[in-house]
Amino acid sequence: MHYLSTRGGDANRTFEDVLLAGLAPDGGLYVPEHWPAFPKEEWRGLRNLSWGGVAAMVMKPFVGDFLTGQELHALVEGAQATFHHAATTPLKQLDDALFLLELFHGPTLAFKDVAMQILARMMDIALMRREAHVTIIGATSGDTGSAAIEAFRHSSRARIFILHPHERVSAIQRRQMTTVDAPNVFNIAIEGDFDDCQRLVKQMFNDAPFRERMRLAGVNSINWGRILAQVIYYATSALALGAPDRSLCYVVPTGNFGDIFAGYVARKMGLPIDRLVVATNVNDILHRALTTGRYETGEVTPTSSPSMDIQVSSNFERLLFDALERDPGRLKALMDQLTQSGGFGIPEEALAYIGQLFKSGRASEEDVLDTIRRTYEETGEIVDPHTAVGLAVARAHAGRAHMTVSLATAHPAKFPEAVKAATGVHPALPPHLAHIMELEERFEVLPADLAAVETFIASHAQRG
Repeated sequence: MHYLSTRGGDANRTFEDVLLAGLAPDGGLYVPEHWPAFPKEEWRGLRNLSWGGVAAMVMKPFVGDFLTGQELHALVEGAQATFHHAATTPLKQLDDALFLLELFHGPTLAFKDVAMQILARMMDIALMRREAHVTIIGATSGDTGSAAIEAFRHSSRARIFILHPHERVSAIQRRQMTTVDAPNVFNIAIEGDFDDCQRLVKQMFNDAPFRERMRLAGVNSINWGRILAQVIYYATSALALGAPDRSLCYVVPTGNFGDIFAGYVARKMGLPIDRLVVATNVNDILHRALTTGRYETGEVTPTSSPSMDIQVSSNFERLLFDALERDPGRLKALMDQLTQSGGFGIPEEALAYIGQLFKSGRASEEDVLDTIRRTYEETGEIVDPHTAVGLAVARAHAGRAHMTVSLATAHPAKFPEAVKAATGVHPALPPHLAHIMELEERFEVLPADLAAVETFIASHAQRG
């Protein structure tokens, strides 16, 4: 398997190349040259495998000769060992046709742990083979940063710098990053929103001299390794619910479009996913794009689901690339429009392609709190605000034609204020994090200025 950039400036890259690079040199995102697909018989053969066994089989076509099947299975089992549930990503039934896919049983209580624990292990192998070191930079709206730091905190070959929007993540989310006392971990609080953080990361990757000097690597969902690892739980959940002989609908609370794009990959591989529903909060660029055909940024509104407070959904570029029949020239023209004017119109044929599979919905802050309350009263389950965005949109699609799986992306204890306001219950942190509010924090507050951030990184990189 080889990879190419969505913007046409790079191609014929191996999995190891794109794993370490993250963002392509031309500013595009890496995608496989083709989508491998399993026939129904092969999917049926995976039903009796363990979670790790399914993971290894699903990932192997994309990994190529980077790892053998046995090595890949062992790596996944190592990542699984960090989770606090025997099923790793369990399904929980809420009604006759609605299931929650719980993705928050990892070390930092968010769905990002699934991919990040796998990604870190893969990157360490690649770096050891090359006898290399890297500087990892990432932007987080809440959960990516803590998951990345937890995954890489013990790496001897990676320094990690995470940018988060100052005072725009929950206290638990912030402390999961800033209380990690490791010499290779650095936290930067940016005076701005998540889009400012994401923009700075992209600018650093596009600054060729800085990129080469610092040996930058990325672990945001722009990294193909992240997307690939997220395909796993679509496969395991679909198989548990009868795939490939039963079609499914997935509802995904998403801001950066990475998690739901993994569902698109799963469908390309042959899983019978008939509908992927984008669930957004009031920062609804994706919902507006899918319903109006106009992809246009706006002001970010802080909400109780901060990980989704995004107005630039980077991974949407990967879907557009396929929707434009993989024409990098047309894709790049749209991305240039986004940079220059803050938006673009999705070509009619591309919007039609997207609309065949993707639907969308939007949940207000009132919808979120009401959904948390209703879910608790009707099922006894306590859900966090991000998961509630998904459930609110899932319920708006009442009269579902297919069995529906809504992704539960974070543990409710990460957002205790919203949960208590809706239910009266203060969700407790699991024992392994119960002490986090007592630990000392370490972070630097910087303006949303490229020179200031690059200076900080350059001056601290040698300490890692």
